[in-house]
Parts: sequence; C-alpha cells; structure tokens
Amino acid sequence: MNSVELTVNTRAVKKDIEPRTSLADLMRDMLDLTGTHLGCEHGVCGACTILVDGVPTRSCITYAVACDGADVTTIEGLDDDEIADELRAAFTREHALQCGYCTPGMLVSARDLVKRLPDADEQQIRIGMSGNLCRCTGYVGIVRAVQSVISERRARDIAPEPDGGRKVLGPAGSGHATCVSSQKLAVAKPVVHAPSEAVAPLDIPDFTPSTTLEQQFTVAHPSAKVFALFDDIAAVASCLPGATLVGTPKPERVEGAIRVKIGPISANFNGAARVERDEANLSGRILGVGNDQRSRSTTQGEIRYRLVPLDKGAATRVELTIGYSLTGVLAQVGRSGLVRDLAARLVAEFAGNLDRRLSGDVRSAPSAAADLNGVSLILGLLRERAMHVVRRLTGRGGSA
Repeated sequence: MNSVELTVNTRAVKKDIEPRTSLADLMRDMLDLTGTHLGCEHGVCGACTILVDGVPTRSCITYAVACDGADVTTIEGLDDDEIADELRAAFTREHALQCGYCTPGMLVSARDLVKRLPDADEQQIRIGMSGNLCRCTGYVGIVRAVQSVISERRARDIAPEPDGGRKVLGPAGSGHATCVSSQKLAVAKPVVHAPSEAVAPLDIPDFTPSTTLEQQFTVAHPSAKVFALFDDIAAVASCLPGATLVGTPKPERVEGAIRVKIGPISANFNGAARVERDEANLSGRILGVGNDQRSRSTTQGEIRYRLVPLDKGAATRVELTIGYSLTGVLAQVGRSGLVRDLAARLVAEFAGNLDRRLSGDVRSAPSAAADLNGVSLILGLLRERAMHVVRRLTGRGGSA
C-alpha cells in the first residue's frame, strides 16, 4: 500500500491505496465523488476528465500515486465555479446534453477552452473538444454552448488566460513537487512560418497499417496491358474518384490530393506517394501519406496489387490489399464496418473507370477532381444490405 495526500475540491485527503489504483477509482470508490464517470477506461472517451493542478486530466489512466500533493477538482468541486455555471446554463439553453453521461467530462474540457481561447472559433472548439465523445447529441449544441460562453465573456472584457493557468510541464501532480528549471514554461515566442516553397516535403516512410482490407475485381483485358496502364500514374489517378495530381508524377514521388465529401463529412488530404513495381510477378505497391488541414487529421495508406491472368490471358483479376492508419478528428468517425463497405464501393467504381480507359473510352472517365457522391454511396450500401437480408430470409445466401 502507498500513502497519498491530495487536496480534493479544496478538502485535504489522505488515503492508503494500492499502487495500481487509478485516480478515477480513488474519486469514485473511496471518496464517493461519482460525478466522475467511467466509460472506455482507456483514456479515449473523456467521460472521466477532471482537473489536476487546474489541467484537464484523464483520471481513468492516471495513477493516483502519481498525483501525490496535487490539487484535484472534480465536477462536484465546480458547483460554485463561475465558468462552469455559465457553461451549465449554455448547455441547457442549446440542448447540448441528452443522457448526460459524458456531460461532466464535457464541462471540464469546455471550461479549459473558455479560459484559454481568445475568441469563439468553431474549428478550435471542435478540435479542443474532440477528446470528449458523445453518443447522443451530434456535438452541434455543445459547440454552440461553448461558443456562446466564450463570446459573452470576451464581450465583458474577460481576457483569456495563456496556457489556461498552467505553470509547469510534467506529469500529473508535478506542480506540487520539486520542479527543475527545465520544466518551467518558457515565454511564448511568435511562430514564424517559412515561405511555402521552403517547407520540407512530406516524408513517405514504411509503416504497419492499423486497418487492412482486401478487395478484388476482374477486367476483360490481358494482364500485360493492365500492368502497362498501372505504370501510367496520371491515368491511374484519373480513374480514382476524388484524386488530383500536382506537377509531373514520378515513381519515386507523386504529389497530389484526394478530396472526399460524404454527407456532412468532408476532407481534402494533400500529400505524396511513391510507386513500386515488380514486373516479374505482375505486382506493385503504392505507399502514401497525407494530411487534412481543416480537421488536422493525418493518414498513411498503402495499396498492394497483384495481377492474375484469367481465361488463357484474355482477362485479369486485380487483387488489392488496402491498408491505412488515420489519426486526428476524422479517426473518431472512421467506423471499420462503414469504411469496409465504402472501400468496396470505391473499388468497384475504380474498376469500372479502369475498364473504360483500357477499352479506350477516355471521355466517359470521371473528372479527377470530382468529389465522392455520399448520397449514392449510402443509398448503395442500404440497397446492398437490404438484398443481403432478403437472401438470408429466403435461404438464398449462397446465390449472390
């Protein structure tokens, strides 16, 4: 057992705990502060967010012993807090809560934004609140509530606090421990952006995808002809919905963008890729990296392909292995089932475009800058799933 001393909601607390006890368990099980909610218990959903030394902290993944000497504030400790009072009123006014399970953590994170942000910038608020997940509201009311409180406070000439009052860097509780000079926050310096032509190009490293999908399709053309087309990077890009190229593509470096718009979700990933080919095995790999400035999301992707001759060389089966990793705001909406279904639809569209180009019908190929049609994709998914249900009910599951 370890002894830990904390100040919790202005009250001195001393407890003997096991080293593995999380700060959330200490609050809930030993101090009966059950306003701190547990959701994922992996530091992802944000329901357990509390303040440690005034800084929002994921209490489910913070060891209580690491906070010895710290000042801890839970949602119960914000009953008389001015900012929290204004946020509660705004959440009610803007219908920013439904079941309420995520609300304590939302209020703690929102309070930090109200203190720090100079103005009610919707994008900055969405990014700042992206670590708090809600299964009910859709976030619109939450964002409006935070915006209204920031606007009202700035209108009353209440200035933002740089760094939200943070005094030191380091782990939870370090503000009450001996702090070396290197931990002190340096005076903020203005950021000087280099000219765009001086920005270092994106590196294209090898990586291990977090998600891998396998797809295949068949075209009625010889493998040699298909493989030759795959060597024409511009032609392949013209078959890929939403893709555009910048400059002259070379196998070692292809620069461009992929624009995606599905319903309310839109992104424009600018990046680079490199192309590798193995003529002996009729295979290759496209490895790329890109980022979307609007959502501050980054993706790495890999497409491996292999061509298999069919019908005595008259046709070709294209086998694809698609791997990707996505970080940032968009990663929260990247449900694996939806991504898998959308990938199948996009591969089918790519296959049709590829087949038309191989047949010489260049005019029917789509514009390289066309957005993905979210409505048709979603309707297509619903239609396919409805057909799947019908096949199951009629016992014809193997005839598809």
